[in-house]
Amino acid sequence: MGYGKLIRKIGVRAIARRKRGKPIHGWVILDKPYDLGSTQAVNIVRGIFGAQKAGHGGTLDPLATGLLPIALGEATKTVPYVMDGEKQYEFTVKWGEATDTDDVEGDVIKTSDTRPTKDQILAALPKFIGLISQVPPKFSAIKINGKRAYDLARSGEEVILQPRNIQIDSLDLVEIISEEAAKFVTSCGKGTYIRSIARDLAVELGTVAHVTRLNRIKVGHFNQDDMISLEKLREISHSGADLSECSDILISVETALDDIPDLAINQDELKELKMGRELFARNSISDYCGEVACLCDGTLIAICDYDGISLKPKRVFNIV
Repeated sequence: MGYGKLIRKIGVRAIARRKRGKPIHGWVILDKPYDLGSTQAVNIVRGIFGAQKAGHGGTLDPLATGLLPIALGEATKTVPYVMDGEKQYEFTVKWGEATDTDDVEGDVIKTSDTRPTKDQILAALPKFIGLISQVPPKFSAIKINGKRAYDLARSGEEVILQPRNIQIDSLDLVEIISEEAAKFVTSCGKGTYIRSIARDLAVELGTVAHVTRLNRIKVGHFNQDDMISLEKLREISHSGADLSECSDILISVETALDDIPDLAINQDELKELKMGRELFARNSISDYCGEVACLCDGTLIAICDYDGISLKPKRVFNIV
């Protein structure tokens, strides 16, 4: 085979790899089951849809369940906006046993006979609301000198993580399940570790504890009403239905941008933004400067920086 022909053949194969799958764009809000990693879940959903590209809007540990936003196609460009959104979790804490992972997966490393009362728990909760300092669990995905903390911990190395500020908007006691356990619900910001909340709350109460159940119920503008199970997705797929046409399953890309004002543009402006060019804003948003979502005939075209006069494209979408 000649050199030129070989290069052409390699080029054709590269193009085929890039275009493998269908150009499907939108969000699937998965009800992630127990004992399934976030990356595994993304790959399964991508396979069910046959999508070219997929990602997720915030990791859930394998032992956690609940809301996992999965971005398909051009929705992957809006992942940062979802990850920065508020999260809400339900979780159950078991008093009297600390584990090395701060959840049920780890080995018990410390015990205590102290069991907090309802009044003691309620009195301690306000200390964990607002902007607080939190040390992440040793078994976490945080990198230390290029290595994941959980890999270092599993290999027996000493893991020292620095405290960082996180935002907790609310932390409420839902139920005293028994003398040994209690259920809570929290709304919090990016980077919060629920296992650390349970660990630190127990210390405040003079005991030790770990998380036995963790369920995420909200991420940004996505909530439980948007969720669908893997079983339901597979069932609909096997029925022959086109999942990309099911608007109650595949949520539009721009839903992730509900906090950003919309700005309508015309076809000429669309072409300019598609080429990455700054342009004068024909329409304006009164007394506003910042990011805007530019739409043409209801379709998301670009996220732009808007200074009240001009639009500078930051992310351009290829949905049409």
